[in-house]
Amino acid sequence: QAQLVESGGGLVQPGGSLRLSCAASGSDFSWNPMGWYRQAPGKERELVAFIGTGGTTKYADSVKGRFTISRDNAKNTVYLQMISLKPEDTAVYYCNAVKFGQQYWGQGTQVTVSS
Repeated sequence: QAQLVESGGGLVQPGGSLRLSCAASGSDFSWNPMGWYRQAPGKERELVAFIGTGGTTKYADSVKGRFTISRDNAKNTVYLQMISLKPEDTAVYYCNAVKFGQQYWGQGTQVTVSS
């Protein structure tokens, strides 16, 4: 019954900002690492941001300095704050978690950066 649901995607101009949310339900993921992935047509799904249970974070080189991942364990929610967006950031963004060796994925939310 555990599931992840992303929200917050949309159309934004280059240089703009968006904040994505990943709400978990059916299970407590506060003790599990989580991450944001993205996938553009014709490209492999890639990890863009990771956050551990202790708050440690890592980012893909392409988004360092522009994206920030955070989590609110009381709300069982993970966020991705994105600033200075570029057209190459256009993709479907997915939330991911691993618990008891099982991977969980959200349905994805579309981010389009265009003038």
